[in-house]
Amino acid sequence: MIKIRIKFRKYGVMKFIGHLDMMRYFQKAMRRADIDICYSEGFSPHQIMSFAAPLGVGITSDGEYLDIEVHSTRSTQDSIRALNDVMVEGVEVTDYVKLPDNAKTAMSIVAAADYGLWVKEGYEPPADAGAFEKAIKEFFFERDEVLVTKQTKKGEKVMDLKKLVYDFRVTEQEGRPVFSLRLSAGSSDNIKPELVMGALFDFMGLCYDGNAVQIHRKDVYAAADGGFVALGALGTPIDAAEAIKADRA
Repeated sequence: MIKIRIKFRKYGVMKFIGHLDMMRYFQKAMRRADIDICYSEGFSPHQIMSFAAPLGVGITSDGEYLDIEVHSTRSTQDSIRALNDVMVEGVEVTDYVKLPDNAKTAMSIVAAADYGLWVKEGYEPPADAGAFEKAIKEFFFERDEVLVTKQTKKGEKVMDLKKLVYDFRVTEQEGRPVFSLRLSAGSSDNIKPELVMGALFDFMGLCYDGNAVQIHRKDVYAAADGGFVALGALGTPIDAAEAIKADRA
């Protein structure tokens, strides 16, 4: 068995397709692209496939990941080409790498994610970049703790953003504020950018309108040596020679 990590983009109208439908979509794409994917055993075999971190509806991304296991594989470039030949507009595979045999699944090692946020065209930003920059400094950087209440399936949970937000800044692009955040992600301390932005807007006395803000996930990371490494960097590209060996195995 060969462990493979695939990176893909999700944009355009496909941002409105939910996670479960994306899973079904990729299952069909594997068959159409003739990927030699492994299936589980038992009475109801299914493709061995797992996604790193589900993406919310309406969010675009350049950094989505799924792991699969295959019996054999073509080269990285040939596999990317085969998959993109069966993709619809709004989904694009950008990388296909081999993982070490002992590699953990992307889902189990996700630790952080980068996001970009901006006010959509047709909506007026409630403040300029300078006002937001000043507010971020007062709201986040100058406080010892930033407590927010997160609604979970088990009820409400109070969380300290100082421990879970690793980067928070704003720049000005074409006269409009653009926010960049690096947030804790994963199964335990998963922070959504909407929660952070909503808390900032409340601090400024503004109303956060989720419909007016576009959220874009840039990449997803695992923890490494006191920092973070992109999930795709944990694998290695497959060249033509390796692909031939895999096909013969």
